[in-house]
Amino acid sequence: MISFQPTEEQELIRTTTREFAAATMRDTARDADEQATLPEGFLDASWALGLTMAQIPESNGGAGMPRSPVLGAMALEELAYGDPALAMAAMAPALFAFAIVDHGTSDQKERYLPLFCEEKFHPASLALIEPGPLFDPLKVRTTATLSGSDWVLRGQKTFVPLANSASHFLVIARDNESTSGVEGLGAFIIERDAARLTIGAAGESLGLRALPTASLEFDDVRVSGADRLGGEKGCDIRTILDAARTGTAAVQVGLSKAVLDYATPYATERVAFGEAIGRKQAVAFMLSDMAIEIDSMRWMVWKAASELEQGLSATRSAHLAFRYAAEQSMKIADNGLQVFGGHGFIREYPVEMWYRHARTLGVLEGTATV
Repeated sequence: MISFQPTEEQELIRTTTREFAAATMRDTARDADEQATLPEGFLDASWALGLTMAQIPESNGGAGMPRSPVLGAMALEELAYGDPALAMAAMAPALFAFAIVDHGTSDQKERYLPLFCEEKFHPASLALIEPGPLFDPLKVRTTATLSGSDWVLRGQKTFVPLANSASHFLVIARDNESTSGVEGLGAFIIERDAARLTIGAAGESLGLRALPTASLEFDDVRVSGADRLGGEKGCDIRTILDAARTGTAAVQVGLSKAVLDYATPYATERVAFGEAIGRKQAVAFMLSDMAIEIDSMRWMVWKAASELEQGLSATRSAHLAFRYAAEQSMKIADNGLQVFGGHGFIREYPVEMWYRHARTLGVLEGTATV
């Protein structure tokens, strides 16, 4: 029998994350967006939740909890309910660490995973998105060419979370040597001080302004063969992409829930022409549709996460969850603006900020993971 009821452990972590988001993120989100910077002490406070370290093996310094994309999806939704930009910053190291847990060699796990088992937040990230229109993660233009026992990377990445502070990047490139997963794609571990790696200035975007991002440029950056994820055989890059799409969709669910929960009381209390606007059929149906779509988005995210957790092919489910969440979260944010009318465009209310977040999230991949 299929059950949609979280386990006791999942519900405990979900509740803890929800309380953290309410207490630490919601009230600081507007200032963080306006100033385009993370609140002081936020990353260390979020790190104390242990969401990344918990899923790192004990042998590598972690808590040894089995990897659980379902739990990751739940936690991301709750954090994004507080604020999507802060949520993605808090979980950015998981983009790097979870890929090592899932696909790294024994040597890679021993070298890199202990970095994420300390008390302090340790920044690292995934470099996937490339500049230019119609980006396709399966057709990246960054190349990795085998040169003796090393690899030489050339190309550009953009919108890399925490790029200005990350100690390491996991770079997706076309290597034409992969023997598993997506043919022609590989992942490479690169230190921030690698020769001929240029980290660009902080990026600016319509939404998610508090999430620090920057571009990377690889001008024949040399990478040891030992730092190709998965070693000589490489790894299935598609599972990394599936987890990233599922993670971004989970963020969109949390954002959409925030819009609905903010719009519903307003519609109940706002009186126009002698009655609450929530009693108007057009507004009532709009709110009802928002609730239906949020549940639909969540089930699609959980389905993709469940397939990842079981080791099944989640490519179709992850793609559908991401595309559906991108479309519906934008629609829900737009409906939220309509419920507030002219007030929706005033910065005094968070609705316009959520609208910008939804538009930005719809074109991003590789900025969150489960």
